[in-house]
Amino acid sequence: MHKFKKALMRALLCCVGAFLLLQLYFFSQVVLMRFVDPQSSSFQRSELLRLSLSPKPLRWSQHWVPLEKISNQLKKAVIVSEDDLFASHDGVQWGAIERAWKKNQSTGAGKNVSLVTVPNATSSAKIVGGSTITQQLAKNLFLSSERTFVRKAQEFMITVYLELLLPKKRILEIYLNSVEWGEGVFGAEAAARHYFSTSAQSLSSAQAARLAVMLPRPKYFEKLPASPYLSSRAELIEQRMQGAVLP
Repeated sequence: MHKFKKALMRALLCCVGAFLLLQLYFFSQVVLMRFVDPQSSSFQRSELLRLSLSPKPLRWSQHWVPLEKISNQLKKAVIVSEDDLFASHDGVQWGAIERAWKKNQSTGAGKNVSLVTVPNATSSAKIVGGSTITQQLAKNLFLSSERTFVRKAQEFMITVYLELLLPKKRILEIYLNSVEWGEGVFGAEAAARHYFSTSAQSLSSAQAARLAVMLPRPKYFEKLPASPYLSSRAELIEQRMQGAVLP
């Protein structure tokens, strides 16, 4: 029995040590991002692998640009659409998460899903989102897309690191340069070129609103550019952009 307790204690210590080393890795990577642009994200690498194994020709487009070379219209549109309190919250909108949970449970859309805004093409039940821009960035940079409590807990911890170590402008810059905007299309500059044959700096308010609305399901909306939801939602976002608060 004594040997079993010692073995159990060693196993627990190993688990704690592995956990702390993992947190140290994430923490150090976020510190580095204060000074160095990330070359890729975990989500991008998984997408690159998926596309490289596809029989279709590989299409990949990403062009990093500094935040000042991204239209303020796009910054405002993304904030209004994805995270209206981005400039002031600490990384998590607890009220939004609670409201999203209650809404999804009442509609039957919230079973075994993470809190992301996803228009459903085949059901009237809409999954209401609760994740902030910082949370989305934490997940995309480092984590898988699996929907588990452990993954969500780690996402929360990385969100804390991002908010503690990076200015809001830097978080927004990394997000806008790494987020997916279509099949093999990543970042604002690539999206502006792909959809409107212009630069991210030159996007109009209407173009910016349309790109912002695509974010929850970019590959879906890429195939349905005439979607009534996309058009109506973009008009609403454009109307609200004037009240957006930039960091």
